[in-house]
Amino acid sequence: MAQASKTNKPRKNSAYQNLMSIHWWMFNCYIIIFLVGCFMSRLPREAFGRNLLYDFHKSLGVLAMALLTWRILTLLQVWWKKYTKRLPKYSFKWMQKVALHTSLYIFMWAVPISGFFFSNSFKSNNVRFFGLTLPDLFPQNSDLVDLGRNIHFWLAYTFLAFIILHAIDQFKVVKGFWRRISKRKTKPS
Repeated sequence: MAQASKTNKPRKNSAYQNLMSIHWWMFNCYIIIFLVGCFMSRLPREAFGRNLLYDFHKSLGVLAMALLTWRILTLLQVWWKKYTKRLPKYSFKWMQKVALHTSLYIFMWAVPISGFFFSNSFKSNNVRFFGLTLPDLFPQNSDLVDLGRNIHFWLAYTFLAFIILHAIDQFKVVKGFWRRISKRKTKPS
C-alpha cells in the first residue's frame, strides 16, 4: 500500500533538484547585486567604503556568471532526461514559458557582461573576484564609459522587469516561498 502511494507522487530527479538549488542561489545573488548596485551608485565618489561596495558588487556578478554556467549545464542535463523520453507539447503557453526563460537567461548573461564592459572601459584590470584580479574582457576606453554605464543600467532594470514577470508567472511558487520565510521568522529559536 505504501509503495502505491509513493509512485503517485511526481518524482523529481536530482538534476532537477540541483537546478532549483542553483535557481535559489542565483536569486539571492541577484537580490544582493541589485540592492548593492542601487545603493553604491548613489554614493559620492569620496564616500568611505564606496570602492569596497563596487568590488563586492563585481565579485557577486562574477559569481553569478559562474552559477549561470553551472545552471546551463544542469539545465541541459534536465532537458536531456526529460525530452529524450517524450517531446514537449508545443502549445502557446509552453512557447511563452520558453520565451520568458530564454529572455531571463540572456539577461543573466548580458547584465554582467555589460558590467565588465562598463568597468573595463573605465579602468583596466579593475574587475576582481573577491580580491583576485580578472583579465579584461574589453579594452580601456574612456570615451565608452558613459555608453557602458547606460547599457549596464538599462539592461539591469529591464532584467528586473523580466524577473517580476517571471515571479508573476510563478505566483504559486512565490507564494509558497513567502510562506516558508514567514514560518521561519515566527518559529521560536
